[in-house]
Parts: sequence; C-alpha cells; structure tokens
Amino acid sequence: WADLDAVTIAGFLDHLEQSRGNTARTRNLRLTAIRSLFAYASLQHPEHAESIRRVLAIPPKRFDRPEIRFLSQTQLAVLLDAPDPTRWEGRRDRALLALCAQAGLRVAELTGLNNCDLSLGDGANVRCLGKGRKHRTIPLNTPTSNVLGSWTAERGGLRHEPLFPTRTGRRLSPDAIERLVSKHAHTAADRDPAFPAAGIHPHVLRHTCAMNLLHNGIDSAVIALWLGHADIRSTATYLHADMTIKDQALQRMTATGAPAGRYQPTDKLLAFLDSL
Repeated sequence: WADLDAVTIAGFLDHLEQSRGNTARTRNLRLTAIRSLFAYASLQHPEHAESIRRVLAIPPKRFDRPEIRFLSQTQLAVLLDAPDPTRWEGRRDRALLALCAQAGLRVAELTGLNNCDLSLGDGANVRCLGKGRKHRTIPLNTPTSNVLGSWTAERGGLRHEPLFPTRTGRRLSPDAIERLVSKHAHTAADRDPAFPAAGIHPHVLRHTCAMNLLHNGIDSAVIALWLGHADIRSTATYLHADMTIKDQALQRMTATGAPAGRYQPTDKLLAFLDSL
C-alpha cells in the first residue's frame, strides 16, 4: 500500500489518456474502481490512512457529454425491416433488434438471455439480470411478442440455452451484436437515404426505447425502473434530449407584451439627468 500513493495513481490515470488513448470517461471508470478498492483498504489498513486519503481525493476529470442519439419510430421500422427474412440469421437479428428497442436492454443483458427468460402469451415479458446483479422484468407489446414467438418456435432448444445463439449454438458476444446492428443500419440506409446509418450501435436502441416511453407521457421514475437505472437522475438526460417536451413547454408559455426595439428616454428625463 505504501507503493500505491496518489502520485502513482495519478500517473497511471494520465498514462491511460496520453499513451493508451482512452477517453476521459474511461479514465473516470478506472478511477471509480480504484476508489472502491481504496475505500475498502481504509478500513483494513489504518496505518496508511493519509496515503489512502490522498488517493480518494483525486477528482474525476470533466468531459463533454455527447448528445443522445435515438431513432424515431419511422426510422426504427426501417431498421427492423433490414434483416433478410429468408435467412436464419436475419430472422434471429430481427427478433433481437425488436426486443432490444422495445425493452431497452443493455448489450450484456441481451447476451445473457436464455430461452427460459422469455414468457409469451398473456402478460408477455422478458426477465434479465442487469447491473449490480439486479433482476428486472419488462413487459412486451403485441408486435414484439409476435416476432419473438415466431423466432422461439424456430429456434427451439433447451430452457437454459441462449435465446439468440450463433449458428453453432454458442452465445453471441457483445462485439457480434455491435457488428450486426451496424450491418443492418447500413442496409437500412441503402434502402432509405434518410436513415442515419453512421454511429448506430446497440445503445442507440436503448435510447430509442427511453425516448419512445417519454414521448408517450410515461413518468421518468417509471422509465428508470424500465431501464434498470439505479438513480432516477440517470433518466434526466432523456428529458434534456427531448425537443418535443421543450416545444410543448414553449407553446404553453405566455408571450410577453413588451414592444420590440430599444428604450428611448423622454426629453424631460434627459434634461433631469443633465442637471445632476
């Protein structure tokens, strides 16, 4: 512990950015993990309390938050039509995209799904294991339930096998899901030039789910539960990104009655000021 002082930790964080080319967000994630370790060490090694305190005092780095990207319902429909329905992979991918966009699942949650995690019929829902090993259940609408019903009938398999496997039956990796989303986004752009293919990744579908809920008047606390946010403040980013809500607020505002132009003082006021 004596070797892991604040200077060493700060040097490691600088190395991440300068030598490895990591972003400020990645740097802050590493710092969070280090803080967790040193918070535990502070209870186990009080003899190093001052050195540990200095490490815990290292501040996170500020960074610009990018604008949230999401798809409109029209754009989402174009993306869902992109997979080839004549191929096994295309039917799998369409079911995967529909589930991700409607349930707002993270990639890790999506790759961890098994056949037994899906319930169809009345009260259709999907169960997943999210961040912090928290279980949550998300209801499914009729169109998504129908797509998944067709897929599971074709997919078959045992209850504890992956819901979206590869051809060989293995579980899809996060990189594989990112590649297939990008591939179908470019296919959608070829069919519809208005589709924004650049920068479409799996998390955009999660944002699309959140914005769809928001546009339909769902309370932000319910959206936080739906997405599995530990803090409702994480959902506030969608409020900032939603121009529809801001436009509605603008329409409700009372217009000011002040006339346009600059203020012109009267001659009496000018004469009074000159006399001072």
